[in-house]
Amino acid sequence: MRRSIIAASPSFLYALLSHRHFSVARICRCECPFYGSHRSVCCVADSFSNKLATLNAYSSLPNRLMLFSTMAGTILVQARDPAKLNMEIVDAIDERRYSDAWKICEQHMLMEGFPRKSVVNRLLTGFAESLDVQWLEKAYGMVEQAFQESKQNLLEKEPLIYLSLALAKCNLSVPASTILRKLVETEQFPPVTAWSATLAYMSQTAPGAYLAAELILEIGYLFQDGRVDPRKKSNAPLIAMKPNTTAFNIALAGCLLFGTTRKAEQLLDMMPRIGVKADANLLIVMAHIYERNGRREELRKLQRHIDESCNLTDVQFRQFYNCLLTCHLKFGDLDSASNMVLEMLRKAKEARNSLATATLVLEAAGNNNRAFTAHISGPNPSQNKPDGSHNNSLTELQIISYDEFSRDRNFVKLGNEAKEVLLSLQAKLQTQVELITTEHGILQPTEKIYVKLVKAFLEAEKLQDLARFLIKAEKEDSPVSNDDSALVHVIKSCISLGWLDQAHDLLDEMRFAGVRTGSSVYASLLKAYCKANRPREVTSLLRDAQKAGIQLDSSCYDSLIQSRVIQQDTQGALGLFKEMKEAKIPKGGNAEFERLVEGCAGNGEAGLMAKLLREIKEGQKLDSGLHDWNNVIHFFCKKRLMADAEKALAKMRSLGHIPNAQTFHSMVTGYAAIGGKYIEVTELWGEMKSLASSTPMKFDQELLDSYLYTFVRGGFFVRANEVVDMMEKGNMFIDKYKYRTLYLKYHKTLYKGKAPKYQTEAQLKKREGALSFKKWVGLS
Repeated sequence: MRRSIIAASPSFLYALLSHRHFSVARICRCECPFYGSHRSVCCVADSFSNKLATLNAYSSLPNRLMLFSTMAGTILVQARDPAKLNMEIVDAIDERRYSDAWKICEQHMLMEGFPRKSVVNRLLTGFAESLDVQWLEKAYGMVEQAFQESKQNLLEKEPLIYLSLALAKCNLSVPASTILRKLVETEQFPPVTAWSATLAYMSQTAPGAYLAAELILEIGYLFQDGRVDPRKKSNAPLIAMKPNTTAFNIALAGCLLFGTTRKAEQLLDMMPRIGVKADANLLIVMAHIYERNGRREELRKLQRHIDESCNLTDVQFRQFYNCLLTCHLKFGDLDSASNMVLEMLRKAKEARNSLATATLVLEAAGNNNRAFTAHISGPNPSQNKPDGSHNNSLTELQIISYDEFSRDRNFVKLGNEAKEVLLSLQAKLQTQVELITTEHGILQPTEKIYVKLVKAFLEAEKLQDLARFLIKAEKEDSPVSNDDSALVHVIKSCISLGWLDQAHDLLDEMRFAGVRTGSSVYASLLKAYCKANRPREVTSLLRDAQKAGIQLDSSCYDSLIQSRVIQQDTQGALGLFKEMKEAKIPKGGNAEFERLVEGCAGNGEAGLMAKLLREIKEGQKLDSGLHDWNNVIHFFCKKRLMADAEKALAKMRSLGHIPNAQTFHSMVTGYAAIGGKYIEVTELWGEMKSLASSTPMKFDQELLDSYLYTFVRGGFFVRANEVVDMMEKGNMFIDKYKYRTLYLKYHKTLYKGKAPKYQTEAQLKKREGALSFKKWVGLS
């Protein structure tokens, strides 16, 4: 049999390779042998031999193939049946041979384009079931390509929801949110019970939590102010997508955990506008948000609902009052904070007395005391603490099968999954409660709140109020000994810090109130005065000690004698020595206090005193006036009274308060709400940059994102690029999808044609800025 040899030009070869019905099966450097009735096709492939070495595709040629041969090498082109290829993809997915399925799919894409609709969706769900990042990314890439080629009709709603859930479970929040956004754009509205599960898994990472809030804002916008008529049957799928209380709870908890609380407040503002009602969990989350943002008046309004609510647990009450107490401290309202603590102590004392009385009655009656005590105590306190059980169930990465998913038409299982993840997020929030604890269902203050209150009183120089508060606290919660009271610890802390006058004033307040104390406090202060060489204060303190009937120890006499020697008062020193001998004062000194101070100096744990010293040395001084002015500015901006907001900002500066990120965020969002105030926002941007270079003010993601949105909306792309650079340097997440959509909405035709021949430098800069931003969002 004679073989046909045909020489082929490079242009003919290129046309052959680019034809949609041919596939290159193999390239070799020698001529292909002739097998049976099949013929090989050989041609010159110098520039293509490396790239096309492993590709497979189809040929619509008849059963015989032609051989093209040259000195350079050979190419084998083989024909395959597209229908058979579709079957092979499905079989590979069913057998979990994902690598084979993808290779066959690539062959089909090269020659015929996308496989059949059913095969595409089976491929997406198969890759999603694997929960393997490699295959999830390929599945998402196929979805992206389908939308780019306007072939989204190949994609069904349920497989896309399933894929977005799998992506979110694997911490791929950006593609997960993009799929949900595409579903909304194409009006394939996913029910809220389905997409809230994706939202829940997204909210476990910082970028995902931010995107979750953005998603609710975007979807909620469709329902604002009664835009959708629920009476129309055609609106039923859209109504089913409306965010519910669970979705809001999830997004708000994520915002709290990752610090985007101003975004969370935007979600709270949206809730009444779309008719979402708050449940018990949402009330507590609202309290956390108001506390973080310094909205004390909102917290006070919320307190009425909390006190009237009958289905709140001890843990929830503790979280709310922790938020309220923290907010009082932020605003420097020490009276309200100290009164809250005293009220808690009083109720705890009453509860202890009532419990003791009830126990005695039951013992007298011969009842089982243990059962009653357990009933009064309520749930075990350990149950109130997050034990991580929810987290443990989430660490095992798994997903229900697509068959099971598709049978659950109402997405009940996904709704339950979302609620389970919500519980884990709320458990993490409980660990942030530091100022209040519960015992037998009764709120009680922790040492942390004593430390913060004492520090605030000392900074405000309200020593009399501090002493009065601590004495009242001691009456409600009596210490074991006079030397172990909170007030004594505070006095000793002041001595350690060198604040001797404050310590003496507090000691006087104790004496005037008739509160007795041991000799250790007087001894410690006396030694400190001697060391500081302050003889007048030494004499005054000795007189006070004698009035209080305090007997000083030998170490105090040693310090006094040494002080007199330094002052060259020999007679005084001898007199003190004689007095010590006659009084038969034992040696030993105040070793207990010395050990306490040494423990503090060595970063050891020494109870309240050590915590107070650490808080005073490391804690930042709060500017309570700043929170007041921020609230005023926020109120004006929310009401769109920007002229009043500008006056308030000017007054705030004149009083010496430096604006912070929250101040600028309120101003920028206020300007953005009324529109057209881009020059004012640009001026704020310049002021903020200069402040950041001269003060410790920090840029955060929410603030920079608000600037970026305003600059893109107004077409100020040079400034927008500055913000982008700053966010990228700070490793902050940027929602590119949002800005790509915003650009296409308002600037789609901007700078599309050729650049004019004559441009000013400013025009050239604007054009370059816009094109640079367009490239950054992926539109060029």
